[in-house]
Parts: sequence; structure tokens; C-alpha cells
Amino acid sequence: MKNKKQIIFPQHQKYLEQLGENIKLARKRRKLTTIQVAERAGIARNTLYLLEKGSSSVSLGALFNVLRVLNLHEDLLKLAADDELGRKLQDFDLI
Repeated sequence: MKNKKQIIFPQHQKYLEQLGENIKLARKRRKLTTIQVAERAGIARNTLYLLEKGSSSVSLGALFNVLRVLNLHEDLLKLAADDELGRKLQDFDLI
């Protein structure tokens, strides 16, 4: 099966861009270069550049490895952890 390019609506692209900026700032706070982080994460420097720019083409594995290098990998567990809407729907038996 051929990979299909993900389409991100412009109003949602800002979330990826903010994530990329957060990663970039975390890298700079640790005084790590793009070369150091890319090598330690096992990715190309260009992939790190794309991630820091908020590109939707970067794989989840690459994102995880960069977060691991920055010791932020446990932050992934916070995503969708508090599914308030899902719990309400479950409680109302609407799903």
C-alpha cells in the first residue's frame, strides 16, 4: 500500500508549527546543535529541520527519537490522556 500524503488544514497547521518551535526551544535550552540531535536520534539533519518547522511529513518514530534525545519522550503519554469528551459520550451511552 502506498503512503498517502496527509492533508493538514491551514487552521490546524499552527499546532504542528508550535510543536516544532517547542522542540527547537528545548534543543536550544540544552545547548545542542541540530547535528548533535539528528545524530543521536538517528535521523537526517533535514528531518530535524522539517520537524522544527512543523512539517506533517515527519514520521512519529522520528518525533519520538528526537523527544527521547531531549529527554521529553514521556510527554507523548500526555497526548489524549484526558479524553473528557470520550468519557462523557461513554457515560451517556452515545457511542
